[in-house]
Amino acid sequence: MLGPMNRPALLVALGSLLTVSAGVVARVSTPAAVVSDPAAATASIVSTAKAVLSSLDDAGRAKVQFAFDDDTQRRRWSNFPTPMFQRRGLRIGDLTATQRAAVMKLLETALSADGYRKITEIMRGDEVLKSTSGGRGPGGGGPPGGLSFGEDEYYLAFLGAPSTTAPWMLQFGGHHLALNLTLSGAHASATPSLPCAQPATYTFEGREIRPLGRELDRAFELVNGLDAAQRSSAILSYRVADLVLGPGHDGKTIEPEGLRASSLSQAQQAILLDIIREWAGITTDAISAPRLEDIRASLPQTYFAWSGPTTPGSVAYFRVQGPTLVIEYAPQRTVDHVHTIYRDPTNDYGAKFVK
Repeated sequence: MLGPMNRPALLVALGSLLTVSAGVVARVSTPAAVVSDPAAATASIVSTAKAVLSSLDDAGRAKVQFAFDDDTQRRRWSNFPTPMFQRRGLRIGDLTATQRAAVMKLLETALSADGYRKITEIMRGDEVLKSTSGGRGPGGGGPPGGLSFGEDEYYLAFLGAPSTTAPWMLQFGGHHLALNLTLSGAHASATPSLPCAQPATYTFEGREIRPLGRELDRAFELVNGLDAAQRSSAILSYRVADLVLGPGHDGKTIEPEGLRASSLSQAQQAILLDIIREWAGITTDAISAPRLEDIRASLPQTYFAWSGPTTPGSVAYFRVQGPTLVIEYAPQRTVDHVHTIYRDPTNDYGAKFVK
Protein backbone atom coordinates (compact mmCIF):
# COMPACT_ATOMS: atom_id res chain seq x y z
CA MET A 1 0.00 0.00 0.00
CA LEU A 2 1.26 3.47 -0.82
CA GLY A 3 1.89 5.71 2.13
CA PRO A 4 1.04 9.40 2.64
CA MET A 5 2.73 11.93 0.35
CA ASN A 6 2.62 15.70 0.28
CA ARG A 7 1.45 17.48 -2.86
CA PRO A 8 4.82 18.59 -4.31
CA ALA A 9 6.27 15.11 -3.88
CA LEU A 10 3.12 13.62 -5.37
CA LEU A 11 3.37 15.77 -8.48
CA VAL A 12 6.95 14.71 -9.08
CA ALA A 13 6.07 11.05 -8.52
CA LEU A 14 3.05 11.14 -10.80
CA GLY A 15 5.03 12.87 -13.51
CA SER A 16 7.71 10.20 -13.52
CA LEU A 17 5.63 7.05 -13.21
CA LEU A 18 5.74 6.18 -16.90
CA THR A 19 8.98 4.43 -17.87
CA VAL A 20 10.13 3.05 -21.16
CA SER A 21 8.96 -0.52 -21.71
CA ALA A 22 7.71 -2.58 -24.63
CA GLY A 23 5.37 -0.43 -26.71
CA VAL A 24 5.30 2.43 -24.17
CA VAL A 25 6.68 5.90 -24.79
CA ALA A 26 8.36 7.69 -21.87
CA ARG A 27 6.71 10.88 -20.64
CA VAL A 28 8.76 13.85 -19.55
CA SER A 29 7.67 14.85 -16.07
CA THR A 30 6.37 18.35 -15.33
CA PRO A 31 8.17 19.95 -12.37
CA ALA A 32 5.90 20.70 -9.44
CA ALA A 33 7.22 24.27 -9.37
CA VAL A 34 5.37 25.19 -12.59
CA VAL A 35 1.97 24.08 -11.28
CA SER A 36 -0.12 27.13 -10.42
CA ASP A 37 -3.03 27.61 -8.05
CA PRO A 38 -6.42 26.21 -9.22
CA ALA A 39 -8.05 29.64 -8.86
CA ALA A 40 -5.34 31.13 -11.07
CA ALA A 41 -5.93 28.36 -13.60
CA THR A 42 -9.64 29.18 -13.61
CA ALA A 43 -8.82 32.85 -14.18
CA SER A 44 -6.71 31.91 -17.22
CA ILE A 45 -9.51 29.74 -18.62
CA VAL A 46 -12.03 32.54 -18.05
CA SER A 47 -9.76 35.01 -19.85
CA THR A 48 -9.46 32.80 -22.93
CA ALA A 49 -13.21 32.03 -22.85
CA LYS A 50 -13.93 35.75 -22.89
CA ALA A 51 -11.55 36.10 -25.82
CA VAL A 52 -13.70 33.58 -27.70
CA LEU A 53 -16.81 35.59 -26.88
CA SER A 54 -15.14 38.83 -28.00
CA SER A 55 -14.31 37.27 -31.37
CA LEU A 56 -17.98 36.50 -32.06
CA ASP A 57 -20.86 38.62 -33.27
CA ASP A 58 -24.19 38.71 -31.44
CA ALA A 59 -25.49 35.68 -33.34
CA GLY A 60 -22.41 33.66 -32.43
CA ARG A 61 -22.63 34.63 -28.76
CA ALA A 62 -26.29 33.60 -28.73
CA LYS A 63 -25.34 30.16 -30.07
CA VAL A 64 -22.55 29.49 -27.59
CA GLN A 65 -24.21 30.80 -24.41
CA PHE A 66 -26.70 28.81 -22.31
CA ALA A 67 -28.11 29.28 -18.84
CA PHE A 68 -26.15 27.48 -16.15
CA ASP A 69 -29.31 25.69 -15.00
CA ASP A 70 -30.09 24.39 -18.52
CA ASP A 71 -30.02 20.72 -17.54
CA THR A 72 -31.00 19.58 -21.03
CA GLN A 73 -27.92 21.21 -22.53
CA ARG A 74 -25.76 19.98 -19.66
CA ARG A 75 -26.61 16.38 -20.59
CA ARG A 76 -26.51 16.96 -24.34
CA TRP A 77 -23.39 14.94 -25.16
CA SER A 78 -22.87 11.67 -26.97
CA ASN A 79 -20.49 9.49 -28.98
CA PHE A 80 -22.86 9.58 -31.96
CA PRO A 81 -22.15 11.72 -35.05
CA THR A 82 -24.46 14.31 -36.57
CA PRO A 83 -27.36 13.95 -37.33
CA MET A 84 -27.80 10.80 -35.22
CA PHE A 85 -27.29 13.14 -32.26
CA GLN A 86 -28.19 16.82 -32.43
CA ARG A 87 -25.76 19.02 -30.56
CA ARG A 88 -26.30 22.69 -29.81
CA GLY A 89 -23.71 25.41 -29.46
CA LEU A 90 -21.09 27.02 -31.64
CA ARG A 91 -20.14 24.73 -34.54
CA ILE A 92 -16.41 24.84 -35.24
CA GLY A 93 -16.96 24.54 -38.99
CA ASP A 94 -18.94 27.79 -38.97
CA LEU A 95 -16.08 29.86 -37.54
CA THR A 96 -13.49 32.06 -39.17
CA ALA A 97 -9.83 31.08 -38.85
CA THR A 98 -9.38 33.69 -36.09
CA GLN A 99 -12.42 32.46 -34.15
CA ARG A 100 -11.37 28.86 -34.54
CA ALA A 101 -7.89 29.69 -33.23
CA ALA A 102 -9.48 31.36 -30.19
CA VAL A 103 -11.48 28.19 -29.43
CA MET A 104 -8.39 26.00 -29.71
CA LYS A 105 -6.46 28.40 -27.46
CA LEU A 106 -9.24 28.03 -24.89
CA LEU A 107 -8.97 24.25 -25.02
CA GLU A 108 -5.19 24.40 -24.80
CA THR A 109 -5.50 26.60 -21.69
CA ALA A 110 -8.13 24.41 -20.01
CA LEU A 111 -6.33 21.13 -20.67
CA SER A 112 -2.94 19.67 -19.79
CA ALA A 113 -0.40 19.13 -22.56
CA ASP A 114 -1.37 15.45 -22.69
CA GLY A 115 -5.07 16.30 -22.54
CA TYR A 116 -4.82 18.76 -25.41
CA ARG A 117 -2.81 16.26 -27.45
CA LYS A 118 -5.44 13.60 -26.81
CA ILE A 119 -8.46 15.67 -27.86
CA THR A 120 -6.76 17.05 -30.98
CA GLU A 121 -5.73 13.53 -31.99
CA ILE A 122 -9.31 12.33 -31.47
CA MET A 123 -10.57 15.18 -33.68
CA ARG A 124 -7.93 14.51 -36.32
CA GLY A 125 -8.91 10.84 -36.28
CA ASP A 126 -12.48 11.84 -37.02
CA GLU A 127 -11.16 13.77 -40.03
CA VAL A 128 -9.40 10.57 -41.14
CA LEU A 129 -12.72 8.72 -40.74
CA LYS A 130 -14.38 11.37 -42.87
CA SER A 131 -11.79 11.04 -45.63
CA THR A 132 -12.03 7.24 -45.70
CA SER A 133 -15.83 7.07 -45.57
CA GLY A 134 -16.87 10.04 -47.69
CA GLY A 135 -18.25 11.71 -44.59
CA ARG A 136 -21.17 9.31 -44.53
CA GLY A 137 -19.99 6.69 -42.08
CA PRO A 138 -17.69 3.68 -42.37
CA GLY A 139 -17.72 2.32 -45.91
CA GLY A 140 -19.37 5.46 -47.29
CA GLY A 141 -22.83 4.16 -46.43
CA GLY A 142 -24.90 5.53 -43.58
CA PRO A 143 -28.58 6.32 -43.15
CA PRO A 144 -30.56 8.64 -45.45
CA GLY A 145 -29.11 12.12 -45.27
CA GLY A 146 -25.67 10.74 -44.36
CA LEU A 147 -23.60 11.09 -41.22
CA SER A 148 -21.27 14.02 -40.68
CA PHE A 149 -17.71 13.47 -39.48
CA GLY A 150 -14.58 15.57 -39.29
CA GLU A 151 -12.99 18.43 -37.36
CA ASP A 152 -15.74 20.87 -38.40
CA GLU A 153 -18.40 18.83 -36.59
CA TYR A 154 -17.45 19.79 -33.03
CA TYR A 155 -19.38 22.19 -30.84
CA LEU A 156 -18.51 24.60 -28.03
CA ALA A 157 -20.98 25.76 -25.39
CA PHE A 158 -20.83 27.77 -22.17
CA LEU A 159 -23.39 27.12 -19.45
CA GLY A 160 -23.37 30.27 -17.36
CA ALA A 161 -21.13 33.23 -18.10
CA PRO A 162 -17.38 32.52 -17.76
CA SER A 163 -16.52 33.74 -14.26
CA THR A 164 -13.68 33.55 -11.74
CA THR A 165 -16.15 33.24 -8.86
CA ALA A 166 -19.59 32.00 -9.98
CA PRO A 167 -20.03 28.44 -11.30
CA TRP A 168 -20.04 27.93 -15.06
CA MET A 169 -19.36 25.11 -17.47
CA LEU A 170 -17.24 24.67 -20.58
CA GLN A 171 -18.71 22.01 -22.86
CA PHE A 172 -16.93 20.81 -25.98
CA GLY A 173 -17.59 17.76 -28.11
CA GLY A 174 -18.61 15.98 -31.24
CA HIS A 175 -18.38 12.46 -32.60
CA HIS A 176 -16.42 10.37 -30.10
CA LEU A 177 -15.60 13.27 -27.77
CA ALA A 178 -17.35 15.05 -24.93
CA LEU A 179 -15.63 17.34 -22.44
CA ASN A 180 -17.68 18.71 -19.55
CA LEU A 181 -15.58 21.02 -17.38
CA THR A 182 -17.41 22.74 -14.53
CA LEU A 183 -15.55 25.58 -12.79
CA SER A 184 -16.18 27.74 -9.74
CA GLY A 185 -13.19 29.67 -8.47
CA ALA A 186 -10.69 27.15 -7.13
CA HIS A 187 -13.12 24.25 -7.62
CA ALA A 188 -13.31 22.22 -10.80
CA SER A 189 -14.76 18.97 -12.13
CA ALA A 190 -13.98 17.43 -15.53
CA THR A 191 -16.54 14.67 -15.24
CA PRO A 192 -18.37 13.20 -16.99
CA SER A 193 -16.06 13.20 -19.99
CA LEU A 194 -16.03 10.87 -22.98
CA PRO A 195 -12.73 10.55 -24.87
CA CYS A 196 -13.16 7.90 -27.57
CA ALA A 197 -11.39 7.06 -30.81
CA GLN A 198 -12.21 5.83 -34.30
CA PRO A 199 -9.82 4.98 -35.82
CA ALA A 200 -7.83 4.16 -32.71
CA THR A 201 -4.65 4.02 -34.82
CA TYR A 202 -3.89 6.11 -37.90
CA THR A 203 -0.96 7.74 -39.67
CA PHE A 204 -0.46 11.51 -39.77
CA GLU A 205 2.56 13.23 -41.32
CA GLY A 206 4.39 9.91 -41.34
CA ARG A 207 3.77 9.20 -37.66
CA GLU A 208 1.59 6.54 -36.09
CA ILE A 209 -1.06 8.22 -33.92
CA ARG A 210 -2.87 6.39 -31.10
CA PRO A 211 -5.01 8.87 -29.12
CA LEU A 212 -5.75 6.28 -26.42
CA GLY A 213 -2.62 4.20 -26.84
CA ARG A 214 -0.77 4.93 -23.60
CA GLU A 215 -3.62 3.89 -21.34
CA LEU A 216 -4.20 0.69 -23.29
CA ASP A 217 -0.52 -0.31 -23.25
CA ARG A 218 -0.28 0.27 -19.51
CA ALA A 219 -3.48 -1.67 -18.85
CA PHE A 220 -2.17 -4.70 -20.73
CA GLU A 221 1.11 -4.34 -18.84
CA LEU A 222 -0.75 -4.33 -15.53
CA VAL A 223 -3.03 -7.30 -16.23
CA ASN A 224 -0.18 -9.38 -17.60
CA GLY A 225 1.98 -8.57 -14.58
CA LEU A 226 -0.55 -10.01 -12.13
CA ASP A 227 0.13 -13.32 -10.43
CA ALA A 228 -2.40 -16.17 -10.57
CA ALA A 229 -4.25 -15.11 -7.42
CA GLN A 230 -4.46 -11.49 -8.50
CA ARG A 231 -5.68 -12.47 -11.99
CA SER A 232 -8.44 -14.62 -10.55
CA SER A 233 -9.81 -11.54 -8.78
CA ALA A 234 -9.21 -9.01 -11.57
CA ILE A 235 -10.61 -10.94 -14.55
CA LEU A 236 -14.41 -10.96 -14.60
CA SER A 237 -16.29 -14.18 -15.25
CA TYR A 238 -18.56 -12.52 -17.82
CA ARG A 239 -18.11 -10.41 -20.94
CA VAL A 240 -18.51 -6.64 -20.93
CA ALA A 241 -18.92 -5.34 -24.48
CA ASP A 242 -19.65 -1.63 -24.00
CA LEU A 243 -19.64 1.19 -21.47
CA VAL A 244 -21.83 0.51 -18.46
CA LEU A 245 -21.98 4.18 -17.40
CA GLY A 246 -21.75 5.87 -20.80
CA PRO A 247 -23.92 8.66 -22.26
CA GLY A 248 -27.46 8.70 -20.92
CA HIS A 249 -26.50 6.99 -17.65
CA ASP A 250 -26.00 10.00 -15.40
CA GLY A 251 -26.75 9.25 -11.75
CA LYS A 252 -26.46 5.49 -12.11
CA THR A 253 -24.02 3.48 -10.02
CA ILE A 254 -22.46 0.03 -10.17
CA GLU A 255 -20.90 -2.14 -7.50
CA PRO A 256 -17.10 -2.33 -7.57
CA GLU A 257 -15.69 -5.52 -9.05
CA GLY A 258 -12.28 -6.96 -9.65
CA LEU A 259 -8.99 -6.67 -7.77
CA ARG A 260 -8.50 -4.13 -4.99
CA ALA A 261 -5.45 -1.92 -5.38
CA SER A 262 -4.46 -2.75 -1.81
CA SER A 263 -3.61 -6.22 -3.16
CA LEU A 264 -1.17 -4.77 -5.70
CA SER A 265 2.54 -4.24 -5.20
CA GLN A 266 3.87 -0.68 -5.17
CA ALA A 267 5.10 -1.10 -8.74
CA GLN A 268 1.67 -2.35 -9.83
CA GLN A 269 -0.03 0.53 -7.99
CA ALA A 270 2.24 2.94 -9.87
CA ILE A 271 1.03 1.49 -13.18
CA LEU A 272 -2.60 1.77 -12.04
CA LEU A 273 -2.07 5.43 -11.10
CA ASP A 274 -0.51 6.02 -14.49
CA ILE A 275 -3.59 4.55 -16.18
CA ILE A 276 -5.86 6.76 -14.06
CA ARG A 277 -3.82 9.84 -14.92
CA GLU A 278 -4.64 9.40 -18.62
CA TRP A 279 -8.22 10.43 -17.75
CA ALA A 280 -7.95 12.39 -14.48
CA GLY A 281 -4.96 14.34 -15.79
CA ILE A 282 -6.72 15.63 -18.89
CA THR A 283 -7.22 19.12 -17.41
CA THR A 284 -4.53 21.72 -16.84
CA ASP A 285 -2.05 20.65 -14.15
CA ALA A 286 -3.29 23.06 -11.46
CA ILE A 287 -6.75 21.48 -11.68
CA SER A 288 -5.71 17.86 -12.15
CA ALA A 289 -3.05 17.80 -9.40
CA PRO A 290 -5.44 17.99 -6.39
CA ARG A 291 -7.78 15.58 -8.17
CA LEU A 292 -4.99 13.05 -8.62
CA GLU A 293 -3.96 13.51 -5.00
CA ASP A 294 -7.50 12.70 -3.82
CA ILE A 295 -7.62 9.63 -6.05
CA ARG A 296 -4.27 8.48 -4.74
CA ALA A 297 -5.45 8.85 -1.15
CA SER A 298 -8.33 6.45 -1.83
CA LEU A 299 -6.28 4.06 -3.95
CA PRO A 300 -6.57 1.18 -1.43
CA GLN A 301 -10.37 1.25 -2.01
CA THR A 302 -9.96 1.32 -5.80
CA TYR A 303 -10.62 -1.72 -8.01
CA PHE A 304 -9.19 -2.90 -11.33
CA ALA A 305 -11.41 -5.20 -13.42
CA TRP A 306 -10.80 -6.86 -16.79
CA SER A 307 -13.05 -8.60 -19.31
CA GLY A 308 -11.72 -10.40 -22.36
CA PRO A 309 -8.38 -11.77 -23.59
CA THR A 310 -5.14 -10.57 -22.00
CA THR A 311 -2.96 -10.84 -25.10
CA PRO A 312 -1.84 -7.34 -26.18
CA GLY A 313 -3.75 -6.27 -29.27
CA SER A 314 -6.88 -8.18 -28.27
CA VAL A 315 -10.36 -6.71 -27.91
CA ALA A 316 -10.64 -6.33 -24.14
CA TYR A 317 -12.61 -4.17 -21.70
CA PHE A 318 -11.23 -2.80 -18.44
CA ARG A 319 -12.55 -0.67 -15.60
CA VAL A 320 -10.99 1.29 -12.76
CA GLN A 321 -13.40 2.15 -9.97
CA GLY A 322 -12.88 3.91 -6.65
CA PRO A 323 -14.90 6.02 -4.19
CA THR A 324 -14.74 9.07 -6.48
CA LEU A 325 -13.78 7.47 -9.76
CA VAL A 326 -15.12 5.32 -12.58
CA ILE A 327 -13.09 4.80 -15.74
CA GLU A 328 -14.17 2.38 -18.47
CA TYR A 329 -12.35 1.37 -21.66
CA ALA A 330 -14.58 -0.53 -24.11
CA PRO A 331 -13.61 -1.52 -27.67
CA GLN A 332 -16.58 -1.78 -30.02
CA ARG A 333 -16.02 -5.29 -31.43
CA THR A 334 -12.71 -4.11 -32.89
CA VAL A 335 -9.51 -2.60 -31.50
CA ASP A 336 -9.86 0.31 -33.95
CA HIS A 337 -13.13 1.66 -32.49
CA VAL A 338 -12.95 2.46 -28.78
CA HIS A 339 -15.30 4.08 -26.28
CA THR A 340 -14.15 5.29 -22.86
CA ILE A 341 -15.83 7.19 -20.02
CA TYR A 342 -14.49 9.13 -17.04
CA ARG A 343 -16.85 9.85 -14.15
CA ASP A 344 -16.85 10.91 -10.51
CA PRO A 345 -20.13 9.60 -9.08
CA THR A 346 -19.80 12.11 -6.22
CA ASN A 347 -19.01 15.15 -8.35
CA ASP A 348 -20.20 14.82 -11.96
CA TYR A 349 -20.97 18.31 -13.31
CA GLY A 350 -19.43 19.78 -10.14
CA ALA A 351 -22.27 18.51 -7.94
CA LYS A 352 -20.21 19.07 -4.77
CA PHE A 353 -19.65 22.78 -5.27
CA VAL A 354 -22.45 24.18 -7.45
CA LYS A 355 -25.34 23.63 -5.03
